[in-house]
This record gives sequence, C-alpha cells and structure tokens, in this order.
Amino acid sequence: MGKKVVAVLGTYRKGGTLDAAVEAMLEGARARRATTTTIYLADKHIEFCTNCRQCTQEPGPERGKCRHKDDLESILREIEAADALVLASPVNCGNATAIFRRFMERLMGCAYWPWGQAAPKARSHVHTLKAALVATSAMPGFLIPIATGTTKALRTTARILGAKPVAGLWIGLAGGEPDHKPSGRVLERARRMGRKLV
Repeated sequence: MGKKVVAVLGTYRKGGTLDAAVEAMLEGARARRATTTTIYLADKHIEFCTNCRQCTQEPGPERGKCRHKDDLESILREIEAADALVLASPVNCGNATAIFRRFMERLMGCAYWPWGQAAPKARSHVHTLKAALVATSAMPGFLIPIATGTTKALRTTARILGAKPVAGLWIGLAGGEPDHKPSGRVLERARRMGRKLV
C-alpha cells in the first residue's frame, strides 16, 4: 500500500509559483505510488489562538484538544494519518503569511504546559513524519533562509507536528511578474524531492 503525503499551503493566491512547486513535489510522490492531499489554509476556518492553554493541561502523549470548533481538528487528523508532510508559504513582510502563522500558533495542543510550569514540553520527541519545506519570495531564493523568518516558521511547525525536515526548496525572484511560474529546473528539483519523501 502506498504512503500518504499531505501538503499544507499558506498562500492566499492559488495557481501561482508556490502552487506549481508544491504540485510538482506531489507529482514526484505520486510517481512512487503515494496518495496526496493538498490543504489550502485560506479555504479553512481557523480561529486565532487565545492562549487559554486549555489544550496543554492534560499530561500524556495525546495531542490536547482546542476549545475552538473550527477546521483545525480535521486538518490535524489528515496530517496524523500521513507518512510525509509538505509545508509551504510565500514570504510576506519578511515571514510566513499570517494565515500560516495562525495555523502554527494553534498547534499548542502538541505541547504539555500545565500552569506553574515555566515552559512547554513537547508531548513526543519522536519524529514520525518526513517533511519538505517550500517558500517563495521576490528576493533571490538563497536569501529566504538568511533574511526572513519564513524558514524558521516552517521548521518550527514541522517539529511541533512531529516531522523531521529532509528537504527545503527556496524559490526566489517570484515577484517580477503577476503570473510567475517556476522554471523547469526548479520543478524537476521539486519532483525529485517528492520522490524522496516516500
């Protein structure tokens, strides 16, 4: 039976550079008989974290449940059923998009942080998933990990979700035209990364 790869995209515009790169990555995974699912955070109802920490109070390895009744639980169930994960966001104002960071902040239930404890502790240190990280920017790609917080946001989210990043794709110079598409070389690199995920 093939493996499952879930992609979570923090883009506000479908059909752009980020979409094309992630789809190429998923093509690579499907070439290895994986099934794939794409989740656009902009299509989901995700409330802001209020830092009530209700989800962090119960001990044990199971993820704490959030009191908000929105789409987060269904997204996390998809991820927990996966073998690999793609996390992707454009760079906006020097970091991952606001909707991606909203998703990241809502992952507090993956930590145990009872009142009186100085800092949160991961419920599990076991990385059960592989992750590929993708970011796009108007700046040259090599600057994304150096000059923005996007890479850190993607890595932190992967770690919280129990995923170990095994590949990163930083696509630059994407702001020169309204319908920028990645080059064939970039898309082939993305496909190779997708094959390695499974």
